[in-house]
Amino acid sequence: MQRVEQEINRMIQEVDYDEVTNLFNKLSGGKRLRAKLILKIASTNPKAPLLAAIVELIHAASLLHDDVIDDAMTRRGVASVNATDGSKVAVMLGDILYSKAFTELVAFDKEVAQIISASVTALSKGEMLDVALAKTFNIDEKKYLDMLYLKTATLIEAAASAAATLVGKDAQKYALYGRNLGLSFQIIDDILDIVSDEATLGKPAMNDFVEGKATLPYIYLYELLDEDGRKKLESLHAKKATQEEMLWLKEQFEKYKTIEKSFEVAKKLSFEAQEALKDEPELVAILETMLQRSY
Repeated sequence: MQRVEQEINRMIQEVDYDEVTNLFNKLSGGKRLRAKLILKIASTNPKAPLLAAIVELIHAASLLHDDVIDDAMTRRGVASVNATDGSKVAVMLGDILYSKAFTELVAFDKEVAQIISASVTALSKGEMLDVALAKTFNIDEKKYLDMLYLKTATLIEAAASAAATLVGKDAQKYALYGRNLGLSFQIIDDILDIVSDEATLGKPAMNDFVEGKATLPYIYLYELLDEDGRKKLESLHAKKATQEEMLWLKEQFEKYKTIEKSFEVAKKLSFEAQEALKDEPELVAILETMLQRSY
């Protein structure tokens, strides 16, 4: 990972603009999941750290834009760039990171570059779909999972697939692993939004529903509620709930076990990914650790 961080720092320095360097240094690097996957899958290739750094820049750019779209004031427990420096600066910083990442991506073979590039197009589609779904109370599970794939899983899928391609491994198997890991990861995040507190999340608890995002636990809950319950749930969509309303929601989640049902979806996806790469214990361990974040 040291090489990855060195490549990231080199790319930021080559932008040659102090404001960009200062703003980027304020960003939290996060878990570097995508970079770690690339390094594990393509450990024998000397260009793996550069590919990992490129993907991390792309991920950082997508988060900057995502925070603007969601009007998010925090990211990973610290103030977001759009909160401290405004949305215009956050968008432009994201654009610079995207552009620099693509400038470096041309150093790779066409197949690897296309895998990563296509995932960025899909990611942008996912952002648009996320905004569209938030306009009303979406109760379509398939639409929601399609959006999760585009917005979150596609870049993880691409990281795994591109890394496999880099070293001549079966790209389809690694793509399945990355896709399912990404979906499971986001479903667990959806669950944590409900069951964790603000100190743990680094953002307000149950904030997804306030932002208009009906995640799997809410979609499953809607299916099981009676007519009055459905009307009440719909009335809480995309608004800040009172303590009494939050308590009602938590009681319904407990009564109908829709958090547990959502967790079973994540477990199923994780199991499929484990089966695809059962001979790679380190990658299986990543899935197991991810699932343990839930409760």
